[in-house]
Amino acid sequence: MRYIILIFLISFASCQKTDKKTTIENYNKKPLIAELEYKIESQLGEGAIWNYKTQEFYWIDIKGKLLHIYKPETKENRSFATPSRIGTVVPYTQNEAVVALEDGIYKLNINTGAESLLSDVESQMTENRFNDGKCDPLGNLWVGSMHLKQSKPNASLYKVNDQGEAIKMVDSVTISNGIVWTSDAKTMYYINTPTSKIIAYDYDINTGTISNKRVVVEISIEDGYPDGMTIDSEDMLWVGLWNGNAIAHFNPKTGELISKIKVPAHNITACAFGGENLDILYITTARIDMTPDELDSLPLSGSVFKVIPRVKGVKASFFGSENN
Repeated sequence: MRYIILIFLISFASCQKTDKKTTIENYNKKPLIAELEYKIESQLGEGAIWNYKTQEFYWIDIKGKLLHIYKPETKENRSFATPSRIGTVVPYTQNEAVVALEDGIYKLNINTGAESLLSDVESQMTENRFNDGKCDPLGNLWVGSMHLKQSKPNASLYKVNDQGEAIKMVDSVTISNGIVWTSDAKTMYYINTPTSKIIAYDYDINTGTISNKRVVVEISIEDGYPDGMTIDSEDMLWVGLWNGNAIAHFNPKTGELISKIKVPAHNITACAFGGENLDILYITTARIDMTPDELDSLPLSGSVFKVIPRVKGVKASFFGSENN
């Protein structure tokens, strides 16, 4: 009798273990859906970046000419009007951020909204405007422009240091977008949206230069166009899909699409890991280029969303060599 009971207990424990494993596997395979974090009808939300020092989410509305600083803890969203369309924002000092406007790169006081010119690069190229950009591990701002009519590769990607010196790093760009660096600072990933590709470069941290251009991810047009991008602690990529209703999670070492996060909006523009543990993915969206039917079916488009993707991000680099 004792043996029968022992066999029963072993079998029961084995079943419990199998059930637990199955539950974990199902959980890991369960598709993620982003939820509303902050409701707002931004026309072209973009520029997602987390200020880990202040626990605030910086983002912009390009068409609305607004810089936003959102604090999830209090749900407060501070906004600063800019004199022209704003292409990106990166944290700088306690009182300043750096923004890319149509006619150049500016320091912006986040207490008063006052601006001061840092670089007037491309100020004479009226057929372009600045778009996305982020800072490299040395604190340089890599910021790209885009052709306003989106039809010619007349734009470029620049590296701007804290003295306002701008160097062209990539040319023949149409819409400059997502840009990130790996944790070992040896690789930079970059998106020129109309190509539907993610490009990798070798990055030299000693000189702040790039080389060895190559394609690492190709994205199907049916999935949408790659927009803003962030990177996680495992060096995997998370990309907003314009016209794609989702964030795509890619392995740049294999080119594999790992998963998608569904977002209740049509044009997904950018994302950034935030929160105290960098385990929340904040997502920006847009309302432009949507039909009336699409706006009716996806009324939250333009809002900020969030999801917990079961992986952590990394701290974003701030502008200026002394801030990293």
